[in-house]
Amino acid sequence: MRRLSFLFLLFIVTALTACQTNYTELPTYSGARQLQVVIEVPAGDAYATVYNKASHTFEKAKVAGKDLIVNSLPYPGNYGFIPSTEIGAAGRGLSALVIADRAESGTVTEVIPLATLMLEKPTGDLYPVIICTPARPSEQLIKAWDFVSFSVEYPAVKNMLQQWFVSRSKTEQLTFVGWKDEKFAEKEIQRWMKL
Repeated sequence: MRRLSFLFLLFIVTALTACQTNYTELPTYSGARQLQVVIEVPAGDAYATVYNKASHTFEKAKVAGKDLIVNSLPYPGNYGFIPSTEIGAAGRGLSALVIADRAESGTVTEVIPLATLMLEKPTGDLYPVIICTPARPSEQLIKAWDFVSFSVEYPAVKNMLQQWFVSRSKTEQLTFVGWKDEKFAEKEIQRWMKL
């Protein structure tokens, strides 16, 4: 009887582990043809969280064994990646920031790309961040639908995001390169999509 209970428990644990979602393999676009973003770091968090592709879990990012904490203000939006994209040698998904109310790690949300914030890493590699708003109007905090409306109606938000990304980390100083429009964002997404 004890052996049977152990085998049953082992089966349940194995079944639950096997059912974990592989967020990196989700489609880039939903069935409704909307761009999707997987949230890693909820808006307002000061601790960086990353998705571990091997274990299919969201974990606190570490530097020298310690939790990575933002050196300035907490995340100004929900930060994550576009699924089924892969950029750079580390194989991370293309970064995205969704300007919306807080969404927990693991939330998959449909978005509209507004702009691309182009940054440069100390290594010289470019670091594009797709700036988005939720596709559902009821979830939108700003009423912008493209780069022009974002730039005209929310220049202070653009400036704040630019400054936040440049000053968020002492371990990886980023340099501002420029802003690009939603068409450039779409080209970047297509460029980094896994085939």
